[in-house]
Amino acid sequence: MPTPAPARGRRRATPRPPRGRRAAGDGLAPLWLLSAAVPVAFLLLLFAWPVAAMLWRGVASVDAAGDPTGGLDLSAFAQTLGASRTWRILGNTLALAAAGTAASVALGVPTAFALHRRAFPGRGLARAVVTVPFVLPTVVVGAAFRALLAADGPLGWTGLDQTSTAVVMAMVFFNVSVVVRQVGGLWAALDPRQAEAARTLGASPWRAFRTVTLPQLAPAVAGAAALVFLFCASAFGIVQTLGRPGPGTLETEIWAQTTVYLDLRTAAVLSTVQLAVVLAAILASGAAAARARRALRLGEAPARPLTRADAVPAAVTLAVLALVVAPILALLAGSLHSAEGWGLRNYRLLATSPGTGFAGGVTPAQALEQSLRTAVDATVVTLVVAVPLALVLTRPVRSRTGRAAQRALDGALLLPLGVSAVTVGFGFIVSLRAAAPDLAASGALVPLAQSVIAVPLAVRALVPVLGAVDPRLREAARTLGAGPWRVLATVDGPFLARGVGVAAGFAFAVSLGEFGATSFLAAADRPTLPVLIARLIGRPGADNHGMALAAAVVLAVLSAGALLACERLRPRGAAPSGGL
Repeated sequence: MPTPAPARGRRRATPRPPRGRRAAGDGLAPLWLLSAAVPVAFLLLLFAWPVAAMLWRGVASVDAAGDPTGGLDLSAFAQTLGASRTWRILGNTLALAAAGTAASVALGVPTAFALHRRAFPGRGLARAVVTVPFVLPTVVVGAAFRALLAADGPLGWTGLDQTSTAVVMAMVFFNVSVVVRQVGGLWAALDPRQAEAARTLGASPWRAFRTVTLPQLAPAVAGAAALVFLFCASAFGIVQTLGRPGPGTLETEIWAQTTVYLDLRTAAVLSTVQLAVVLAAILASGAAAARARRALRLGEAPARPLTRADAVPAAVTLAVLALVVAPILALLAGSLHSAEGWGLRNYRLLATSPGTGFAGGVTPAQALEQSLRTAVDATVVTLVVAVPLALVLTRPVRSRTGRAAQRALDGALLLPLGVSAVTVGFGFIVSLRAAAPDLAASGALVPLAQSVIAVPLAVRALVPVLGAVDPRLREAARTLGAGPWRVLATVDGPFLARGVGVAAGFAFAVSLGEFGATSFLAAADRPTLPVLIARLIGRPGADNHGMALAAAVVLAVLSAGALLACERLRPRGAAPSGGL
């Protein structure tokens, strides 16, 4: 019997949403607006203003004291860009970044194949070793390569210490894992049957890879290459600790013009050039990453055992493992060797000596204490900004305007990740330090600058954790009558509590090892440990060298311990955050 049609003009009854759901859409709206205001104010005050002040310093006319007068004057650009030294520095920056990128891709792609498409004993350990550079501060890596390549080091006979080759090696040490992770993740998800079909039709292994697999991997390779180029072009800590070979790089020249020659206008022009290079790399990386995401297929092909045909990828993987392990072992061995022979003398000096060749100064132990205090302050500031921002970014929004605002806020958060820490530090000098000299004298600018660098990483650690909350749990709580505050406390609260631990670990580790911005802002009598390590490395003397290596080991252990501890707090089902 057919169902009678509804009466004309009468609308079909629609069930009303539960009371809890209506409250969830409105009850916390003021809170979300307030939560969004905190990170927006943070970005405007501590990022947008310093960067804008840095850019304005390069184009503004100045008075006799060197302060901007408000007029427009491009003579600094004409003078700086007309100097041949500027172009030598820019060329050296791009050449080092290009060499580091090419070597990282050349070594990373075969290693990604071996670690993600082939099975062998110890593969898990090999993957862990390749990711070690992610947990090491830049000054630690610089100290490690100085220990490896110094005249009395294991590879001292090569004569590579304080050369461009040493810088490129250190860049590859840091960035080959970026290629392995990005390319390996896509490679593991590719369907192997297409390449197998090409082999069946008579193609050689190389031709099957070149014509079938490589075009599928191209987006991931291009994205990884652009990201590596970005990291290499802004590798201030590595270049500074390895002796600034040749004319140096844009970032080391910005540092020298600011702290040595006190020429802020030239530094501003160079910072603008460096910012343009970084933004170009960001745009290229973003476009390539989008293509890689579109190319990704769900699922993961099973890994097959290594065969004789895989001799080249296996050999390259062994070379990458050696590149990662050798500097670390050299750093550890160098820290245990002094004029008295093998022992802990270098570690004992950390608490008693400021190093030789210094007029006064602080000991590494005092610098470590300053680093810990600064890192704690930076972590607190980071969490105050990152927690509400992560909540805002992960809340379901019904309106189109709300979703657009979420995307805009998320995009703005990416900007501090793309701007070099050197640019941030220099921006603080020409804005906050000039506007509030008492604040600068108190040392408060250092943790604030470190929090600018740490906030995007902390949010990237929090968002996957909050994203692991099953939305059905919130719906069930609302259906049972729970209000928005109770849903937030009982459903999101346990995940948020553990996520805060993850974010705090990231923020603490990043702040503890931060060198770029801190090298501009740290007072001479209150240096952090990374700044003091760089000073010790740059001074002659066996005690200075040994203390630098011992301090680098201590810094590496503390940074790695913080990151490993925060990873253990990550809830199951929450994806690991990238970018570190």
